[in-house]
Amino acid sequence: MSEHAPEHAHPIPDRHGQNLFSTDTELHALLALYLPDDLRAHMQPHFERLGGLAGGLLDELAGTADRNPPTLEQRTRTGLDEQKVVKHPAYIEMERLALSEFGLAAVSHRDDTLGWHGKMPPLVKYVLTYLFVQAEFGLCCPVSMTDSLTRTLKKFGTPELVARYLPRLTSLDFDELAQGAMFMTEQAAGSDIAATATLAHQEADGSWRLTGDKWFCSNPDADFAMVLARADEASGGVAGMKGVSLFLLPRRLDDGSLNRYRIIRLKHKLGTRSMASGEIRLEGARAYLVGEAGRGFVQMVDMVNNSRLSNGVRAAGLMRRAVAEAEFIASERRAFGRTLAQMPLMQRQLDKLRLPAEQARTMVCQTALALARSDAGEPDAYALLRILTPLIKFRACRDARKVTGDAMEVRGGCGYIEEWSDARLVRDAHLGSIWEGTSNIVALDVIRAVKREGSLPVLRAHCEKLLADATLAPGFAKALRDALARAAALTETAAHEGGDVLARQAASALYHCTSAIAMAWEASHTGSAARLHWAQLVLLHRVLPRDPLSPDAMPADWNTAASERSATALA
Repeated sequence: MSEHAPEHAHPIPDRHGQNLFSTDTELHALLALYLPDDLRAHMQPHFERLGGLAGGLLDELAGTADRNPPTLEQRTRTGLDEQKVVKHPAYIEMERLALSEFGLAAVSHRDDTLGWHGKMPPLVKYVLTYLFVQAEFGLCCPVSMTDSLTRTLKKFGTPELVARYLPRLTSLDFDELAQGAMFMTEQAAGSDIAATATLAHQEADGSWRLTGDKWFCSNPDADFAMVLARADEASGGVAGMKGVSLFLLPRRLDDGSLNRYRIIRLKHKLGTRSMASGEIRLEGARAYLVGEAGRGFVQMVDMVNNSRLSNGVRAAGLMRRAVAEAEFIASERRAFGRTLAQMPLMQRQLDKLRLPAEQARTMVCQTALALARSDAGEPDAYALLRILTPLIKFRACRDARKVTGDAMEVRGGCGYIEEWSDARLVRDAHLGSIWEGTSNIVALDVIRAVKREGSLPVLRAHCEKLLADATLAPGFAKALRDALARAAALTETAAHEGGDVLARQAASALYHCTSAIAMAWEASHTGSAARLHWAQLVLLHRVLPRDPLSPDAMPADWNTAASERSATALA
């Protein structure tokens, strides 16, 4: 709609049908920075296609699946006791698109996905997920768990287990591929894994049988699940964390019969309504030990951390969708003779939405690179990954709750109506800070990475390298360094005995400082004046002390030689 739109133009802007990749010019600039040119050129049409689907058909399917959640059938019509989760055709079509057509769960485990020969870096998978989740959040949980289960099986499973089950987990044939899940949570053992009560009994032939209840199991009818259980006394079990082992649980046995566990009921959830979550009762179910007995939690952590990173990616995607909707509305909706985007308060509101969304996007890219380096065995890369992962999971997932809610307000009353995407985004966003560990648990994991992995000096060295590689105004570079030093000092205090109460404060400080530094580095290399401005606003509004009774004021020395910097970056 132009500035001089005709009076008969429809006053309710609707972005449906826009390509969510083509319209995201900041993402294009970041991909040129983070991906090799040949891979980026190869993936461009795939990103374009998924962006078009996410803005159109996929968004329609997501809305339909959200309004028609799965149901549980206990018996067949002939009376056979065979449970089945009945999914709406819209959800099944989304499964086909995600798992088969775009290979979101298999792309990290194959050398021939989407026409590319060779392994793709993790960032490609996360960009695809970032686009997909802007339309559909719920299905991204099974996608992530399938990817993470496959990674854990490859890393810790016996060669026999891997050879037996990996082909289905990495297949792109929709009729053959397998989905994954993890059954970990119990009523009395949420994040306290040492309190796991599910028992594993080893039979005379060496096989294992599991008995017990799992309280919150997403994708409960998955073909395979990773399950935590403790060996019973007869099988040499011990109390505490050291008694917990990791098991692979198939839904069906080799003869095609259902394994001995039941889905007691499906959960009625606030969000992610398209995807089934249920309660599981294990009744002597056959399972296979994965990795070393008694080290289940250590092995499960790899799967959980992978899922936590995926959670951060999904939060970033939700925020991007919410912000893009708000920007479109503000540019198209007119009131009092102007577009909303021309009004100073709306400009300020949009910037408050953009900051956390862009921080999360930057942290996705930075963490994906750390994952690639860690998998390649580079020194210190694992320590960097171990702190970046809980940082993005903690802060981005909390930010998504506010961003989606505030973006709804920009649309106004229509945003509160379920026909639009806003309400679904708000409902789904609330899951991120609960799933795979609540905010307290994940903030404490940041401190655990500092204590056990020595991650803090590695993170500081990484940030210093980014600053050294960026052309910034000296005053702004110094402000970033000083803020990081203070955040690190706070984190050290939190890591001392009795400092746990500071974990959330320290995690937020590290996230904001790291993201501001990385955004400034990105701006230096892409020439994005907007990105530099956002980096400055992150430091000004989310890190440094400010007087709430005084007008905003950007320090003058933060933009010294700004024009020279932009000219150099664009040359």
